[in-house]
Amino acid sequence: MFRNCGNVLQFKTAISALGVTALFGAVILPAQAQDNAYPHANETIGTVEQVYDGALLPDLAVSTYRNIDRLFPTRTIKAGAKALELPKAEKQLSNVKFKYEDKDYDLYDFIALDSITAMLVIKDGKVAFETYQRGNTEKTRWMSMSVAKSVSSTLAGIAIKEGLIKGLDAQVVDYVPELKGSAYDGVSVKDVLMMSSGVKWNETYTDPNSDRRALLRAQISQKPRSAVELMAKLPRAAEPGSVNTYSTGETQILGEIVRGAVKKPLAEYLSEKIWAPFGMETDASWWLDSPDGVEIGGSGISATLRDYGRFGLFFMNNGVVDGKSILPEGWVKEATTPKTLKDGKKLDYGYMWWTAWTEPSIKDGAFSAIGIQGQNIYIDPVEKVVIVTFGAQPKPVGKEPIDPNVFFDAVVAELKKS
Repeated sequence: MFRNCGNVLQFKTAISALGVTALFGAVILPAQAQDNAYPHANETIGTVEQVYDGALLPDLAVSTYRNIDRLFPTRTIKAGAKALELPKAEKQLSNVKFKYEDKDYDLYDFIALDSITAMLVIKDGKVAFETYQRGNTEKTRWMSMSVAKSVSSTLAGIAIKEGLIKGLDAQVVDYVPELKGSAYDGVSVKDVLMMSSGVKWNETYTDPNSDRRALLRAQISQKPRSAVELMAKLPRAAEPGSVNTYSTGETQILGEIVRGAVKKPLAEYLSEKIWAPFGMETDASWWLDSPDGVEIGGSGISATLRDYGRFGLFFMNNGVVDGKSILPEGWVKEATTPKTLKDGKKLDYGYMWWTAWTEPSIKDGAFSAIGIQGQNIYIDPVEKVVIVTFGAQPKPVGKEPIDPNVFFDAVVAELKKS
């Protein structure tokens, strides 16, 4: 995890910053600091660099992905006093059969081949299928990876609704003054939401020299403001709004915008606006750039399967809490439909939500929050279906044997049968 530490003192300092002990390529938390009520608290876990290198054997990957709150300092996303009920549907999903690339598959193939460690299917607000594998349980908190981007986007929408962010055309530097004079000067909130700031970025997870890994090293340093300092040094590669470049750094900037606008931590804002009032059942957590610092906007949320499902329901139902939407009018459609660059080029991407790419999903206007290594919140707003998966795929390179959207289409089709 700390390959760049030049000597033993640096190594110990870096380890101390995270409050962990390194042992033979794995990380274990001191016993007195562990949450012993958590069923996976005593498991040995890997390092964050192993996660991004794709260098974890299956069992170690699973234990790591359900303990990511031990890799970095976190802030709690507090749940409320009463959980939103998720009753069992009368019609349960038993099996799903489908074709993919001219081969026959079913539900069991998908779960096994795509390394799915938990899956939840909600139809009309009721649970039609739920499974936990590889020792996971209802109490397991699993990593979000880039699913967190869609959460950060949603928080930006709430801040716009509240007038704290002055609309999509508001300027980044108005909320993050540190970026004045950088490549983000002249970039709008909408540009960031579309990942079209024009700032140069390489997202290759497995490349130690990529910008994504530089952002990870900044996080590992646990130096306050190191992430935004890194982003401020990046060069401009194109005019804002003219080129789409997938960038976790862009979501870090979005998180800084929201933080600057609402004057409180993202985890606190998420708890106040969604997690507690909508009825999430369990406290979640969110990685920080430093102790008591800023949340990592593009990853690092750790939550239970059912609470990710509840977030899907919240968003699918237009962000209604206590009978009133907390999102701007039309936000869900705006955030989840293909956007257009300044030159008229269409993007198969919304505001940090992925638009559909299979015919049935496109027809229903489905969309997804997607994270590397098999994390999904898939939403079909026409059929009122939310599907959540936890994945433990070995490498962050999109090598799923089965396209999840093809499987999700098959699930929706099966649920439509009388």
